Amino acid sequence: MTDAASAERRVRIPAAHDRADLATFLGRALRLDESTVVRLHRRRDGLIAAWVRTGFDALAVRVLSGAVTPADTCVAADGLRAALTAPGAGESIDPGWAVDSAWRGSLPPEEGYVHVDDVPARVLVDLAQRGVAVTREQGAQGPPVSLLAQEVLEVSGGGTTVGVPMRLVFALNGMGFVPTGSTAGATAEIDLARIDPAEVVRVRATATWLRLDARYGSVYLRRGGGIGLNVL
Repeated sequence: MTDAASAERRVRIPAAHDRADLATFLGRALRLDESTVVRLHRRRDGLIAAWVRTGFDALAVRVLSGAVTPADTCVAADGLRAALTAPGAGESIDPGWAVDSAWRGSLPPEEGYVHVDDVPARVLVDLAQRGVAVTREQGAQGPPVSLLAQEVLEVSGGGTTVGVPMRLVFALNGMGFVPTGSTAGATAEIDLARIDPAEVVRVRATATWLRLDARYGSVYLRRGGGIGLNVL
């Protein structure tokens, strides 16, 4: 990469807390997949959306204030996290080499979602803990495909009814998007009693996407399974 090309590829995040939040977000994504990439996308409202795949066929996103050049690019998550946490790192960051060919899935739309209902966060963490217990009972190295595909919650409202599959519940919890009132690193170790009863996760949907919005981020799943192909 030439110096000129490097200068054209920048991420500018003015607020230190946003840089810390993005580093945390990337750290959680790397725990799920150490080779994951992050797609940085400038939204129509001017904010940056940082997208990652979670390993459960679901996407996760964190939205923050800043700017990215070019407006839609994909880089290695570990490299960007290292740049964010490097000593003396400031608001202007070199995101690293482009790996746009590593992301062949279309992004969900920014608008057009129906608010189906709000679900107590405790319910979703409890479901994730039960899923972990089932996986351990079966002695599996990871959640079986049948468990991931199982719809463990039905939500109705806004003139629609959606089933929430376990893969989306695992993705939400794996990314640590629900405030749990503790520093427990593993889902099974979370004390449900410490989760604020008033804390909710919002369920939204379009005809093709299902979305869970929690306090610290959102996860998305294409309805009907799979992530649609779209070359950047």
